[in-house]
Amino acid sequence: MKGYGQFCPIAKASEVLGERWTHLVVRELGAGSEAFNDLRKGLPLMSPSLLSTRLKSLERAGVVKRHEQQGNVRYGLSEAGKELVPIILQLGTWGHRWVRSDLSKEDLDPSLLVWDIHRNLDADFFKGERAVIKIVFTDYVSKFRNWWLVIKDGDVDVCLKDHGYEVDLAITTDLKTLTAVWMGDSTLMKAMREKSVVVTGSSYLKKNIAVWLGVNYYADVKAAH
Repeated sequence: MKGYGQFCPIAKASEVLGERWTHLVVRELGAGSEAFNDLRKGLPLMSPSLLSTRLKSLERAGVVKRHEQQGNVRYGLSEAGKELVPIILQLGTWGHRWVRSDLSKEDLDPSLLVWDIHRNLDADFFKGERAVIKIVFTDYVSKFRNWWLVIKDGDVDVCLKDHGYEVDLAITTDLKTLTAVWMGDSTLMKAMREKSVVVTGSSYLKKNIAVWLGVNYYADVKAAH
């Protein structure tokens, strides 16, 4: 982007971070995404070409490091990029407090929600054994209706196709309700009591769902209004 023509450090930082999507690219890298396709899963509405452009500009600015690993390209944050992470997180805290999403249709995204759940879910709770969690969004009839989280050996895979594994627990709800629970606008227990979230399957997993499912990083931030 064109510079501001000022020596002010805020202006200089904004020249690096002020372009659309840049903060979210840093967010995804800070959350541990390294592969290009993983970055895309956290930024499903960002075009691949624009993501590539932003990664290149952040690399030139010394915020991102690119390296090849066994023929695969990986991205990571440099020392400068790692110093940015708490700043980006604090920006999110401010946003959730003062310009909190009203969860209108324009703000809802099943891909981002399931991806965020997958990376915050406590995989260690399952003690290395394979477990399959199915999420069904009742307000979708397209390919985004059914999602599977396959947990094994501390890893969580997100699947849009049924690989034939037995489902241990199914969570059936609409996208807005689960997003509200995830972001701290509601609670899982309240949603289950009201039957806006229906959980079926393993009684053990159902009893401990609040332990292993978790919530978004900002769920405890209270709205200013």
